[in-house]
Amino acid sequence: MPLEGIRVLELGNLVAAPFAGKIFAEFGAEVIKVEEPKKGDPLRNWRIMHGDNSVWWYVQARNKKSITINLRDQQGQEIVKKLAGEVDVVLENFRPGTLEKWGIGYEHLSEINPSLIMTRISGYGQTGPYSHKPGFGSVAEAFGGLRFLTGYPDRPPVRVGIAIGDLVAGLYAVIGTIMAVRARDNDPEKKGQLIDVALYEAVFSLLEGILPEYDLTGLIRERTGSTLPGIAPSNTYECADGRYLVIGANGDSIFQRLMKTMGREDLANDPKLANNQGRADNVEFIDKTIEEWTKQRPLKEVQKLLDDASVPVGPIYSIKDIVKDEQYKSRKMLEPIELPTGETVLAPGVVPKLSETPGNLKWIGPTLGEHNEEIFKDLINMDANEIAKLKQSGVI
Repeated sequence: MPLEGIRVLELGNLVAAPFAGKIFAEFGAEVIKVEEPKKGDPLRNWRIMHGDNSVWWYVQARNKKSITINLRDQQGQEIVKKLAGEVDVVLENFRPGTLEKWGIGYEHLSEINPSLIMTRISGYGQTGPYSHKPGFGSVAEAFGGLRFLTGYPDRPPVRVGIAIGDLVAGLYAVIGTIMAVRARDNDPEKKGQLIDVALYEAVFSLLEGILPEYDLTGLIRERTGSTLPGIAPSNTYECADGRYLVIGANGDSIFQRLMKTMGREDLANDPKLANNQGRADNVEFIDKTIEEWTKQRPLKEVQKLLDDASVPVGPIYSIKDIVKDEQYKSRKMLEPIELPTGETVLAPGVVPKLSETPGNLKWIGPTLGEHNEEIFKDLINMDANEIAKLKQSGVI
């Protein structure tokens, strides 16, 4: 597997860092997740529960090993230092300064292991006037400019229905870490480095050309509902059966194919609609024309007509629709996993697909501290008496 031989110590909780850790684990890295004794990662208790753990936990923690350490205890901090000498990457998402307060920041751990890569995710980054502030993904989505654009102009801003800020930051953490691993492997001294991922910057990076557009013209992009300004036609349209689909016909030749399929050769051949700028200037008329056509047909008929004409089109799916879809099934994106109770449940497949060294799902999220003995005994040579004493005192 592509990350086989890489060992990651995951100190983070909840979403951002653990999401990155999940990806590492899916592609062969040994991910050792550190959890608080007794309670564990709070994600174990989020949303729908199944026994002692949330269903989300089984997705987020798959392929990982779980150990328990009280990071606020000096003995726990000493364990982390020992582990840092045996891993390639430390992954964390505490507020900046927290690990330094505990004596396990990058400067401390890199002295022990100069080849160590530390990947840090925080609300505002490790530097700057806001670095000390707590930061959640939801706040980063607002501060990073995404919430301002989400929703309809006559209503308050809304959120995307998932933790998009945390998830995007997790992806950047993976990208940065893999870059750092390659740089270290190419360095004669095998020196590691620090990766600093700010949640708001991860969100801000998604804003396309909004910054230069504002700087050059003073344009402040506003909320536009289901459309993207300046791109036409690309919108959501209602069908005769009350269902909705998305049509993206903003390419010049695609627009012509769409209009001809609709029986509107006059618009297909209209010079003022021949390019995107002209269509953007007439977007309300075009969208109204398209929806008048879609409302006369059920969704499946519209989809077949446009599929046959090579016009990008897709239904707006609920999770119920996704589970039934043959494309998801054929690409192994609906993977059955066995829960501790023996029940089988579907979980998302692995992304991306590698032809020669694909990722896989080896096991679901571990029980709390399931790998304590394995890691403490085999990796840092603790004996049974020491492990028992640390457990009794609540350090592990």
